[in-house]
Amino acid sequence: MKNKVYNLFEICNPKQWKTISIDNLDKNGKYPVYGANGIIGYYSEYNHEKPTLCITCRGATSGELNISTSYSYINGNTMALDDLDETKVDINFLYYFLKKRGFKDIISGSAQPQITRIALKKINIPLYTLNFQKKVASDLKKAEDIITFYKNQLLNLTELVKSLFTTMFGDIKTNDKNWEIKKLKELVEIKSFIINENLNFIWLLNLEDIEPNTGKLIKKREVSFKNIPSSTISFNENYVLYSKLRPYLNKVFLPDEKGFGTSELVPLLPKKNIHKIFLTEYLRNDKIVDFLSQKVSGAKMPRVIMKDFQDLNLIFPPIELQNKFAERIENIEKLKFEIEKSIETAQNLYDSLISKYFDN
Repeated sequence: MKNKVYNLFEICNPKQWKTISIDNLDKNGKYPVYGANGIIGYYSEYNHEKPTLCITCRGATSGELNISTSYSYINGNTMALDDLDETKVDINFLYYFLKKRGFKDIISGSAQPQITRIALKKINIPLYTLNFQKKVASDLKKAEDIITFYKNQLLNLTELVKSLFTTMFGDIKTNDKNWEIKKLKELVEIKSFIINENLNFIWLLNLEDIEPNTGKLIKKREVSFKNIPSSTISFNENYVLYSKLRPYLNKVFLPDEKGFGTSELVPLLPKKNIHKIFLTEYLRNDKIVDFLSQKVSGAKMPRVIMKDFQDLNLIFPPIELQNKFAERIENIEKLKFEIEKSIETAQNLYDSLISKYFDN
């Protein structure tokens, strides 16, 4: 079904335009400006009338793709694929092809990654008929939209948790519901416990195994008990794990079984009348995160000052209210789990379509 292999330069004219600095952006401008991370502001002029495929060509995000809107300005740190031959290639098909292909073999420079115009000459594109290209792009867009829909649902549920916390417990900064205040060290024990050494394998939790935005476990590392480093903490499902080291500072994780973790994780064992889910969401609260982010030391590896962390003030509502909150959060987590499975299904569909259309 493929007609011919074209070099990228046979179907478009890659070009970098004059750069508009951040200082020269116009908040009253009507034309969006596309930079390394999509729209970065607005300007009084445009340099592209039609939607144009852009490749970020400078910085850490080199290789990121965007399709600009009509009447927009494409900045100089982005390579605009101008003069696209629409008789040969569909812009959306080209977007998905390049997204699948990637630019690892084209990006140069370690301190300052970049993609040069000359390097783009390495890209060859096997093209289907134009009608079939549109079908491919449409199929992939539908799968991508499903993934985006479910991810937005997850974000909404995350915001629901924050809203529920505020509704039930008020503003923790002003304590507008006049709860009793206690220090963290009064409500938790910071300790570890001994795991039976007869176990052949346990799992070791490293910081990179935790998803930074949610505090959820990404993967397990199963290791021999004999190979556990001495500088580790141990925990079980009753603990709350807090990360004291940047870039994972203030990330909180609820383990569902026992294991070991690296020493950058602080194991918190809630005492009586403090629910671990309430404690978790308290530590995830934006006001607490902002406060603890200021309580760090160390230039090379900034980490929270443990005395400040242990002296952290916590509101202390009745355990009955904490339990009611925890029950609602557990129901929300069940919904999240179902949505995550839907995302996985949609992602598998997307991946199978990518493989079907581009791996032949």
